[in-house]
Amino acid sequence: MFAILVGTHGRFSEELVKSCEMICGEQKNVRAVTLVPGEGPDDVVRKYEAAIEELDCTDGVLFLNDLFGGSPYNAACRLVISNEAYGIVTGVNLPMLIEMCSLQMMDDKSLTIQDIMAKAIEAGKSGLQVFHASQIAEDEEDDL
Repeated sequence: MFAILVGTHGRFSEELVKSCEMICGEQKNVRAVTLVPGEGPDDVVRKYEAAIEELDCTDGVLFLNDLFGGSPYNAACRLVISNEAYGIVTGVNLPMLIEMCSLQMMDDKSLTIQDIMAKAIEAGKSGLQVFHASQIAEDEEDDL
């Protein structure tokens, strides 16, 4: 099984995991890692390492970070650089996390970390939708 580490600035990762669990149920191989004021990348690396020790990382680790180039991302890079079964995707959102948790539960071990990362990006993008009142008028005109 691959592990999922959600690393963000502030408590965003904790709330994201809680929201995911509200929808999908308890997630045993997922951890939230926070960067709070007064901490730096070294602190986040230690938190990542502690989480990795607790999780089933047999098939790798997927780091889901909030910002490319931010401290949680930079800390993850320090671990990913030396392990080809680890990968990072930035721009984490709830649809992405839900999809990755679903994929994790159905994991048949046929996917590489690169495949998993591609699926995370696809899920994150497909979760972006728009709605505006003008669409209702357009839809009604199309029905005529």
